[in-house]
Amino acid sequence: MASILIVEDEYVINELVKRNLELVGHKCASVFDGATALMEMRKDIYDLIILDVMLPEQDGFSLLEQENNTPTIFLTAKDSLTDRMRGFALGADDYIIKPFEMMELAARVEAVLRRTKKDANVFVWGNVRVELDGHLVYREGVIADLTPKEYELLEVLITNRNIALSRDKLLELVWEYDYDGDSRTVDVHIQKLRKKLGWADCIKTVYKLGYRLEART
Repeated sequence: MASILIVEDEYVINELVKRNLELVGHKCASVFDGATALMEMRKDIYDLIILDVMLPEQDGFSLLEQENNTPTIFLTAKDSLTDRMRGFALGADDYIIKPFEMMELAARVEAVLRRTKKDANVFVWGNVRVELDGHLVYREGVIADLTPKEYELLEVLITNRNIALSRDKLLELVWEYDYDGDSRTVDVHIQKLRKKLGWADCIKTVYKLGYRLEART
């Protein structure tokens, strides 16, 4: 779990990001203007900041110029190459253009946290331990014998834990767009994961949709 500050003046977007990141186990705080954000950045310690550029009172670029000790992802409609280069030059860890998909943002958040937060590359639930950097999975201290696709499916479920994923979305994320199989492939791999990890009660079937890994933290 990470502590994340969301700096976004559009309430709907701020709330969308907050709810989805809290759903996967993170602790989030929201602010809606640059001046308040600067005070918050100086007052508390966060593992990550999600920062809009166009903000009331003080823009995101100037905020990062003043306080750049915390890993930061820009989430903004400013999509020019000049803006992106400026964001990275100021020390941003990622730069995401609006409109965006929430799943992509969640994946990029996890990627930044893995690089910057020491304990973010390990996921533990019950007697299962997943070392994401090393692609190692242990059940009761013994390495679980997963195939490459089973591991990729597991990682997608972990990254999007507590979020219902359709079979089509899982096919897209694990088997990629050009995969020409059908949804039964997902069902077979889910059943194998449940058996190998003892997660029959953790990987839930979502009626007429797909699956969800329930791992409340």
